[in-house]
Amino acid sequence: MSDNNSLKSEKSEEIKEFGAVVSSDGKHKIYCLTIIGEIEGHTVLAENSKSTKYEHIIPQLVAVEESQEIEGLLVILNTIGGDVEAGLAIAELISGMKKPTASFVLGGGHSIGVPLAVSAKRSYIAPSATMTVHPVRSNGLFIGVPQMLNHFERMQGRITDFVCRNSQIDSETFTKLMMNTGEMVTDVGSVLSGERAVEVGLIDNVGNLSQVIDGLYELIEKNG
Repeated sequence: MSDNNSLKSEKSEEIKEFGAVVSSDGKHKIYCLTIIGEIEGHTVLAENSKSTKYEHIIPQLVAVEESQEIEGLLVILNTIGGDVEAGLAIAELISGMKKPTASFVLGGGHSIGVPLAVSAKRSYIAPSATMTVHPVRSNGLFIGVPQMLNHFERMQGRITDFVCRNSQIDSETFTKLMMNTGEMVTDVGSVLSGERAVEVGLIDNVGNLSQVIDGLYELIEKNG
């Protein structure tokens, strides 16, 4: 009884601290990781901001990949974006895992959340969720503007290349969505519904939680 209570306490603490939990009561043992709010990189966000810290996510991904017990990874996304380099680093780690992985955009997968959503081996989006595709941008004063714009262009190229390598969308379509001037009043870009995200090849399937888990189980069984 005390062992069960201890296990429940550990799970509760893991959810509270890292937004993650090992689910071992189903057909397969999977690790559920949430990426929510704003992705925090090298700059610490305000205390009242809901954030996902990349220094928490990276060791979790390494632990999942090396675990002899965990069979698959489920990444649930509801993010407004955030630090571009941190988000892309997390996406690269997920895409390079041998373990079966599935992502589920629930609510929103905006900005750098797009590469994160496509990084898994199979991606899903809820019917009510949206994804915002737009160019790399920054706030504040720029010194050496041509050099900074060149840096943004190279960063955007890395993101476009990653998204196109890890989804069914081509670079021309992705760039058109990113540079669209007719959809958002104060910005360039596109807001994609769940069905539209699948239609353009960005996400694999529209689905709900049970379909996502079934899809991950299918990948696990094929991998085994």
